[in-house]
Amino acid sequence: MAQPAPPASHSERRPGGEQAINADLIRLHDDLQLSDSQEPAWRDYTVAIAPNAEAQARHQAASELLPMVPTPRRIALIEATMAQDDLDFRKQAAAVGAFYGKLTPEQQKVFDRDTLPQGSDPRPG
Repeated sequence: MAQPAPPASHSERRPGGEQAINADLIRLHDDLQLSDSQEPAWRDYTVAIAPNAEAQARHQAASELLPMVPTPRRIALIEATMAQDDLDFRKQAAAVGAFYGKLTPEQQKVFDRDTLPQGSDPRPG
């Protein structure tokens, strides 16, 4: 996965889903060459950015409910879902920032490079 602060539904949008996320995290971990003292921060980071089953269930329930409620309730449901997604994002963003702060400047460059969204990599090839 390796993208900073992925939305809770991130695995739904990645080809290969959670397996691709795990492979990306393994690659990121290897590329960062973390010290033993950085490993606890890594574990906290990976827990914080893991796909959120609660959010996935919330999105599924909202999707199923939308066709059955009148428009004003649809809007309220969408708004409530978005508000919770925003809270989830802020928690993930804080975890990314905390982990990033534990990295050396060189590791930060590696993190920045490895966590670019797909298709955004400026490296040739």
